[in-house]
Amino acid sequence: MNVLHFVNAFFGDGSHWHGYDGIPARLAEHLRYSLIALALAAAIGLPVGLLTGHYGRGGNTLALIATAGRALPSFGLLVLMFILLGFGLVPVMIPLVVLAVPPILVTTYEAVRSVDPAPVDAARGMGMAESRVLFRVELPVALPLILSGLRSAAIQIVSTATIAAYVSLGGLGRYIVDGLYQRDYEKVVGGATLVAVLALATLALFWAVARWAVSPGVRRSG
Repeated sequence: MNVLHFVNAFFGDGSHWHGYDGIPARLAEHLRYSLIALALAAAIGLPVGLLTGHYGRGGNTLALIATAGRALPSFGLLVLMFILLGFGLVPVMIPLVVLAVPPILVTTYEAVRSVDPAPVDAARGMGMAESRVLFRVELPVALPLILSGLRSAAIQIVSTATIAAYVSLGGLGRYIVDGLYQRDYEKVVGGATLVAVLALATLALFWAVARWAVSPGVRRSG
């Protein structure tokens, strides 16, 4: 049996489309975990990246934090948090947020630092407050790179949120974990396919957001 046969058998089975273990329910759980983790990571990474990039300080510290965050194994951190905090959503959110903060933080910092200093100096010369310089001058130009950092973080979260199944939560990881335990490789391949499709859909969504949010002039100059 090849992979395509497993995929066809999984999606062709009507029982996989209904109930608490159906594809819609598991997909909704996976999206909920991913959106919460991305929102928390963005709430941490974006303000810190914008401020440090604007003032040009803390670049070495951010690089150290990013390296440390990327070096931590998500599954190992999940197990540790589960032992310390017990059952619940928090032990899952911590490794996902730790995974997602570094690309958002570093990319946002680099995006703001890469803005042409000429319009920034001109805005300051006109008496604009620092907050207006950041949000009216630097942010629109830095937005494409900032969105790329968010996109990278979102794809990593979507791909890694399957670890929630290892601590008895839901999501698409349930198909992979349960399938391996039951030696049901149809379910394993189906779950992995859903995760891959969701990652591609996330990529397409951020491309659409970038087309809508980034001004045509900035896109052309990029």
